[in-house]
Parts: sequence; structure tokens; C-alpha cells
Amino acid sequence: MTHDRATRRFPTQRRQGTTRARVALLAVALLTGACGGGGGGEQAAEDDNCTKVPAAVSSEKIDLMKELAEDFNRAWDGQGCVRVEPESVSSGRAATALADGWNSAEMGTEPVLWSPASSSWGAITNQRSSDGGNKFTVPNDPPTFMLTPLVIAMPQPMADALGYPEKPVGWKDLLALSTETDAWAKRGHPEWGQFKLGKPTPHLSPSGLSARADQNHAAAGAKDNLSVEQLKAKKVVDFNKGIESSVVHYGDITMTFLNNWFRADRRDTALTYASAVAVEEKSVIDYNSGNPDGVLDPGEKPRKPRIPLVSIYPTEGTLYSDNPLYVVSGTQAQKDAADKFIKFLQEPTNQKKVLAFGFRPGNPEVPVGNPIVAKNGVDPDQPATTLPVPDPKVLDAILNAWDTQRKGARVLMMLDVSGSMSEPATAGDPGGPTKLDLAKQAASTALDEFKADDEVGLRTFTTDENTGQPVYDDLVEIKELGANAEGLRTALRELRPRNGTPLFGAAEQAFDEIKSGYDPTRINAVILLTDGINEDGDPADDDAQFKALTNKLRAGSEGEAATPVRMFTIAYGEGASTGQLSAIAEASDAAAYDSSDPDAIDRVFTAVVSNF
Repeated sequence: MTHDRATRRFPTQRRQGTTRARVALLAVALLTGACGGGGGGEQAAEDDNCTKVPAAVSSEKIDLMKELAEDFNRAWDGQGCVRVEPESVSSGRAATALADGWNSAEMGTEPVLWSPASSSWGAITNQRSSDGGNKFTVPNDPPTFMLTPLVIAMPQPMADALGYPEKPVGWKDLLALSTETDAWAKRGHPEWGQFKLGKPTPHLSPSGLSARADQNHAAAGAKDNLSVEQLKAKKVVDFNKGIESSVVHYGDITMTFLNNWFRADRRDTALTYASAVAVEEKSVIDYNSGNPDGVLDPGEKPRKPRIPLVSIYPTEGTLYSDNPLYVVSGTQAQKDAADKFIKFLQEPTNQKKVLAFGFRPGNPEVPVGNPIVAKNGVDPDQPATTLPVPDPKVLDAILNAWDTQRKGARVLMMLDVSGSMSEPATAGDPGGPTKLDLAKQAASTALDEFKADDEVGLRTFTTDENTGQPVYDDLVEIKELGANAEGLRTALRELRPRNGTPLFGAAEQAFDEIKSGYDPTRINAVILLTDGINEDGDPADDDAQFKALTNKLRAGSEGEAATPVRMFTIAYGEGASTGQLSAIAEASDAAAYDSSDPDAIDRVFTAVVSNF
């Protein structure tokens, strides 16, 4: 088992102009699961009279939903046949698509049944729909499929150092750790460095959204519903900024953090990569079982980590991901079939299957049991306090506030301008845009995802046409985007394809540039895009150069005095070396992105920027 799934792959999708929040929700989708509910045989699949119930399902439960859909389809005893067809669609992407009016050409078949990770996404859908002048709404009290609370995952030794669980831990304790100089040293562990928090962006991730809601409750001291006015209070704003100050980096999914943590664990450096990550309880169970991303490929065997994680249930309370079941469209026959499927999902026999996947049953008649047990790093008797889902306007305000309160970034965009970037983006369309055309457009659009005070620069790499020597051109120096955006866009527009691809040298140069001006108050990172492999004129030293590069990146992220520079790589087009780019990203505890289809590059670029 290797757990090398750091590379995020993206299918092609057209993208419309949007505001930042809408772009963020649209920007990242997990790979779409295969359609088709299973049972009923080939004859049913080919029967035009079969009632099909497309279901948009959040990724963490797609395998379970497919299994149960197959059971339901086989057991159908009504007229004709029914095929529930689950498809994996991220909660944020579906929420925006439903609020705007589902675009089948862009999104695929409109769902009859929608099950996001949390009813928070239903509230956001209703708010966004209302703001856009649409009448689409989902019910405020949907049936629940299954439950999993948000927790703060922490390595066992760190939880022990805090005295947990004998001494309760909450968001206020994390604030103290985030803002305290030498927090771990004062607790007897200087070798762990500073306290480091991992949090996915709330615009994309259910865990990120729940974490933001949780910490705002804690900051305001609110047990009941939050108000927009409370979010504006200075103590709440300062609390949030303090928490965000310790963030390692953000990201579109929690699996980036868990896979990085797992790889660090194999190197005995788990305690210096991150101190805590906001995840769902189910993810802790998966991690401790040796399956950090929650997916076992055929033949893959789990291998437990050296240092297990502990689920901390914040004293101030936490939100549940309640996996609601919404019927959102369809003919009457489709809606009737969807309603019957919902009842089927809540039957005790099927709710016991929920447990096997690491979730808590949504049916209160089914008791919580294994694997929700202490030996797996979780507590079936927690959380002691459950927080209510904030009102739609409050959730929207929480998302908007994060855009200004999140940790700042210092980023160098390192773009490949080799000759192959002049190739048509679409095979067989020589008159269409080139790969470089689409990359320039995507990079320019992605600038909108940064804050005005984020520091961003641009450098290109290629080789000299005459000597073959590497050429690294600093086109725009790293400085605050507010005064830099137009210069960056102008420089991007003027890029032209040139010669070779000195990939390893480019990565090292970019790393050295960011490290030399390392700012501990910011996320220090490189975005490295290339469509090729290392071509620096000396293939004989490629292996040694690659090994030296990854060792250098890894060394920068480890040790008490670490100055981590995260290198987020984009494999662009079919010719890029995805394996080497993944290894480069992993060595820096970042993530790799795969845009093998150049038409997906705008979505990929926006996904990369979600880490800042």
C-alpha cells in the first residue's frame, strides 16, 4: 500500500463568469462517480420504461450509496422497474448549481435526489437562490441518512500533552496554542515546533464550513443560533484571525491533509507536519485503520499509522454532518421512487451498514457501535454539546468573513513556457487556443481568488534556443496583489512559448526564492505548472537532480526550525510527468493536481489557489 493519491484530477467543464464565492463553490468537484445503480440486470438498464432516479451524492458516501441503491433496485416490487443512480458531486458544487438553476450541459443529468454532506449546504442553496432571484428551495427539515460530527484530529502524543480527554479542549484552547509563542516548547516538546492547524476552505469543504461555524460559535460564546451582528464584533473577528494565523495551508479537501500526515508518519515526522486538522469523525476512523483517504483500491491493504489520531470534541460544541436527503426535481413517478428509497435507507438493516462505513446511524432506533469506539480514536458518548446549523444569512456571512480573515499568502507562480505549450489545447483543432493560451487565461482568472494583501509574483522557465541552458525570467516581483494584479495580468498576456523544460531546476529556483524571503505570518508557496518532463540538456544527471530536489523540499518542512515552502504542482496536458510532479508536491507536504485535459485548467488553477 502506498497512499500516493496526492494528485487531484479534474474532468473538463465549461465555466461561467462568477463572483468569488460562486467561483469557489464551482471551482472544485471531486471526480464524478460512475452512473448506474446496479441491480435489475442488463434488461432493466436497457428498458426505456424503467424509472430512473439520478442522485447527486457527496463523495464520502458514494460507495455506500451505490451499494444500497443496488439493493433497492433489486428489491423493487412496484410497477415496472426503478433504477436509483448515485453520482458523486461535491456538496459545494451541487449547492451552487441548484441555486443557479441546474445546467445539464455543464453538470450532467439533473438530480432527483440530492444528499450533500450537511444540511448547511441546503441552507446556503436557499440563500443563494433567493439572492439570485430564483424560487428554488430545499426543505428546512430534511430526512437524515447518517451522521458524523466535526472533530479536531490531533496526534495522540499532542492530545496527551494537553491532558485530553481528562482536561477538555475547545476552540479557545486552540486559539491560545495558535497565538502563543513556543506553545509546544512550554509544554515540554520544543521538537514539535510551533502549533500548526490544517483547515480546508469553507467554500468547498463540509469540514471547512463546519469548522468556521464552530469557531464562530466559540468566539461569540453562543450556544444557540448565531447572528450576523455577532460575527462583526471585534472579539469574534480577532478570535477568528488568531485561529487562522496557525494554519499550515488551506485546501479543497481534507484528504490532502490526511494523506500528507500519513506520509509524514511513515517518515516519523507526523508531529511536525501538523498539530491538528479539522475533519469529520469518520476520517479519524479511516486514518487510524490505515486508510487515510477513505478509499481502498482493489488489492490495497491498509497499514496502521505509527502515531494514531485522537478525536477532540470541542468543549464549546460542534456541528454534525447530517447527510440530508432532499428530493429536488423529477416527475411524480421519480419523486415517489425517491421517497421510497429514502425510507429504504432509513431501515434498521441498512442503517447498520452505515456503521460499517464509519458513520453514525441517522435512525435513532439503531444504536451506535463498532467502529465508533475508543480504540479507533473516537468517543461514542461525544459530542456533549451539539450546535445548531446557522441560519442561511449567517452561513453566507461566515463564508464572506473568511475571505478577509484567512491567513495571508506569499506565492510565486512558476509557469512553463516551453515550445510544447504552443500545441493546440484540443487535439484536431489547430485553429483553436493553444495550451499556453488556456493556461494564461486560467492563471489570470485565478488571481481573483487571492486577497488584496496576498503577495503574488510570476516567473517563467524554459531553455535558451541557442545554448540550451535553463532560462528563468522574473516577470513580476512578489508583492501585494492589490498593487500588482494588473501587472501580473499584463505579463501573463504577453507570454510566448519558447524552447525546453528545465523542470527540476525551475522547481529548485522557485523554492529558493520563496525560502529566502520566508514569512512565518503567511502561507509560503509555489504554484508550478508544466506540460512536460525535465529537459535541461543533461539527461545523465536527471535521477540525481530529482533526488536532491525532493530531499531539499522535504528538509525545508521538517525539524524544529522548519520553514516550509509548499509546492503545488500542476501536470498540464498528456505529456507531463505526473509521477515526478506528485513526488515534488508530496516532498513539500503540498498537493499535486492533474489537468491532463487542458480544457480543465481554469478549474484546476482555481482549486490550487484554494490552498491559500
